[in-house]
Amino acid sequence: MIVVVDNRELVTNGYQSLFAREGVSTATFHADEFREWVETAPEADISAVEAFLLGDFDERGGCPRLIRTRSTAPMIALSESRNLDGTLDLFAAGVDDVVAKPVHVKEILARVGAIRRRENAEATRTIVGEICVYQDGRDAEVAGKSMALPRRERRILEYLVANRGRRVSKQQLFNAIYGIFDENVEENVIESHISKLRKKLKMRLGYDPVSSKRYLGYGIGVE
Repeated sequence: MIVVVDNRELVTNGYQSLFAREGVSTATFHADEFREWVETAPEADISAVEAFLLGDFDERGGCPRLIRTRSTAPMIALSESRNLDGTLDLFAAGVDDVVAKPVHVKEILARVGAIRRRENAEATRTIVGEICVYQDGRDAEVAGKSMALPRRERRILEYLVANRGRRVSKQQLFNAIYGIFDENVEENVIESHISKLRKKLKMRLGYDPVSSKRYLGYGIGVE
């Protein structure tokens, strides 16, 4: 999920629509709403954020420090004009990247991926048992062979592997896949995606690597 912050509804609605075309969920906020949300949002909502996209608003300079109290997700600031002093001020405030508008959402997503790779250059893949998940866009490998999955099943697998060794709730998975404010999708749809994913993994591996316990959630690499 990408969080977009801007006081102009036209901007937030526009990015929400463009990201949706790429299959990426978003949550949008005005600046005053955003501060309260960061300070009070449940951990499940915060952990679902893959990146913060900060538009041009007066309070932007204080956002990076606030965000870092709750999240390590990449922060990208949008610049309305190419201004060296303004760009340097944003980097000094703590953003990870500054992008001049107009910019395609595919470039924003590529920059998010690049920031994540720089932060952990050696961790281009995560292996749990016979499952290998890549952070560079490649399909996961299961039992030594590539496994192409529908986007939401793939995202669930990536989220479970990223949280290997601990359980995540159905709500956490829903937030990561659909976003925290998508009221048009029933939370129970996650169960359908997980069921399909588990069947495919079991067919390839000969066993189900996803552990589930009622009230505790799902996990990979967890007893």
